[in-house]
Parts: sequence; structure tokens; C-alpha cells
Amino acid sequence: MSTILITGASGFVGSHVVPAFIERGHVVAALVRSEQAGAKVLGRLPEGQRSNVELRYGDVTKAETLSAAFRGVDAVLHLVAIPRDWDGGSSLRLVNEEGTRNMVEAARAGGIRRFLHQGALGVTDDPQLHYASSKAKGEQIVAESDLDWTIFKPSLLWGERDGFFNIIAGLIRFSPGVVPIPGSGRSRFQPLWVRDLGRVLVAALEKPGTIGATFELGGPRYWTYREIAQEILRSMGAHRLILPMPVPLISFVARGAEWAHIPFPVASDQLRQLRLDNVGRLDTVERQFGFAPADMAGRLEYLRRRRRDQEHL
Repeated sequence: MSTILITGASGFVGSHVVPAFIERGHVVAALVRSEQAGAKVLGRLPEGQRSNVELRYGDVTKAETLSAAFRGVDAVLHLVAIPRDWDGGSSLRLVNEEGTRNMVEAARAGGIRRFLHQGALGVTDDPQLHYASSKAKGEQIVAESDLDWTIFKPSLLWGERDGFFNIIAGLIRFSPGVVPIPGSGRSRFQPLWVRDLGRVLVAALEKPGTIGATFELGGPRYWTYREIAQEILRSMGAHRLILPMPVPLISFVARGAEWAHIPFPVASDQLRQLRLDNVGRLDTVERQFGFAPADMAGRLEYLRRRRRDQEHL
């Protein structure tokens, strides 16, 4: 049994990963920014698991708040990241790049060697791709450190409270008979069940052979954007016409929404990212971690509920 400090414990991935570590007998030191976030972490857990969670308070973007959180821990799992911002990439760099740097430095200062880091599949350090660049630089910071690191680069993650699939489901609910998709809809993804990611992370912590390795993670098949939209429609029992729309047109609308700070399902930066496929080898999880990841087909029923109603699923 070990104590693992998990950043982003109150987020989507954290909500599935925290229980995975507890079920294997580990103690989780959950790094949160507020008492409200801490209450969310504990409230999602069965009462019998709550004693295995210690709340630690800090902000990855504020290095001076982190040192106390590292006391008495054996390893770190860094999950905190944001997928978009409203300020041309500044917040993405602050959280995804500098936040990772702060965590690496705090681990070194605290004498914590083991460092697990969630990166992202298909990212590259391209200044025109703000999210991808910030994530790629974060991964580089970890890989160039002297810690006993492991980097995990998942494709799209699906499961209760997810982002990407719930966004499309929300668009479907309010669409007048059609669901627009960017471009031809041929961009490819390799969706991975978030609970399978949790199994991988726990196994890696317990497997010294993963130190110094980077794993590109995905599910058992490739999906195009159009196929994902079709699967979401089937799962929701909804009937809509899938309407391909020119990327420049959607980008124009997205930029206008960003300028006005109006919520829009997709960011202009994310649209630029679609020109890159988000796939890796199909057998990585089974080959490296000994189990076959779940197929997404027929398993998105949770999207029948709005995201806020998936809290305790």
C-alpha cells in the first residue's frame, strides 16, 4: 500500500481514477483548490472508501501552495489540465505547461521520485495549436526531469461526466433536426473508457518496468468523428441529420463566441487540432497491461442524462 497524491481529483478523470487506487488498497491524497472541490471528491465515493482519502489543498499554478501537499506521499499522479481557454492560449500554457513544471519541481523538492503524468495522444509542439503545444511541453518537462516518471497519452476518454461526448450530446438535445460536424467528419479517434485508464494507471504504479516509458493509449478500434456522432445518436435514441459543415465557417462562429465569451461546443483551437488523427496502436493496453479495453459501441447510455445528472452514476 502506498499514498499517492492525485491532482485533478475532483475532475472527470479523477472521479474515476481515485476509486481505482482505493480499491487496490492505496491511500489517495487528493489535491483540490477549495473545500467545495474536496466535498465533491468525497461525495462521489461510497462511505466505506472515504477514510482512504486525505484532502490536500493547493493550486498547481501557484508553486508556493504545493509543498505541504507532498508531505508523507510516495508517488504523484498529475491529471490537472484544461482543454481550452478564452485568452489565446495563455491559460493553457499556465495550467498545462507551467502547472506541470510546478508539480515536477515540488516533487523534486519533496524527495518524491515516482511521478505519473497524463499527457494526450496526438499532441505536438505547434504554436498554432495552443492546447497541443501546451500539453506537448508539459510532457517534455516531465520527460526531461530526473524523476522516475511514466507518461500516459490517452485518446478521447469516454465515461460518465466526460467532456467531448457530453458536448456533442448537448448539441443534439438543442439542435433543430440536425447535428453539425466539422469538415468531412473523417478525423479519426481511438476512444478509451476512463475506467480502463484507471486500471492502467494503477498497474503502472505497481509495475517498476514502466518507469521512463511513454504509453499511447486507446480503445480497441478507430472511430471517425461522423461515426462517433452516429453512436451518440443511437445511444440517446435520437434522430438527427448529420450535417458536415466547412471548418472555416465553424471556426468563424467559434472565434466570435470566444470573443464575446459565449459558450460554444467547440473552440477554434480544437478545430485546428482536428487536422491531426488521434490514434495509436490498437493493442497497446492489452500488450503492455494485460487486459483488453472496452469497446465503446453500445456503452454510451449515460448520455441520455445531462452531464449534471451523471454525478453519481
